[in-house]
Amino acid sequence: MEKGRAERVKAMINELLKRIERLEYHQKLLIQLVDHAEITFTKLIIQKNLGPLEVEEFHRLCEYLNNKMQEQKAEGFLYFHPLLKEFTEKLNKKLEVRETIIGCLNENLHVDLMEELSKYLDD
Repeated sequence: MEKGRAERVKAMINELLKRIERLEYHQKLLIQLVDHAEITFTKLIIQKNLGPLEVEEFHRLCEYLNNKMQEQKAEGFLYFHPLLKEFTEKLNKKLEVRETIIGCLNENLHVDLMEELSKYLDD
């Protein structure tokens, strides 16, 4: 009886693995359908295989840095290159800084912060 149960579990696992592989394949096809000219943050989430917690962590990082930038502006700061350095250091390693900033700007996410950070990309 145990052998029959083990075989059913193994068959279920194999079926789940096939379904996951099919979903991954369909995901790749969907990415190809997306306009290649425009990078969006949502597209990066899919391409870089970020999970919900990683995306939430990214938004928290942006909120933190945006608040820090607003405080610095209130104190008279004009130069925010250190924020780009901090963003780069704390950004999820699956993401590339430049494409993430561009993707957020194209999707109107964290606009004030991303516009400021984009000024220092070529430094």
